[in-house]
Amino acid sequence: MKQFLYILMFAAVGIFAMIEQSKPAPNRFIMIGAMAVFMFGLFKLMKKIPSKNDGENEEENGTEI
Repeated sequence: MKQFLYILMFAAVGIFAMIEQSKPAPNRFIMIGAMAVFMFGLFKLMKKIPSKNDGENEEENGTEI
């Protein structure tokens, strides 16, 4: 449920930012807020994806976790 709410929030902020961006004089604070929410969403997404280099570093060092 929490993930679904995140998706809805990111979509709503994204649509609102697109509408704001199409205006002749967009509000800078709204655009900065939309970018911050976007970066937070990317952080949450990338935190779940494992790095490709984690396995290679363990093999080179000869250690396993």
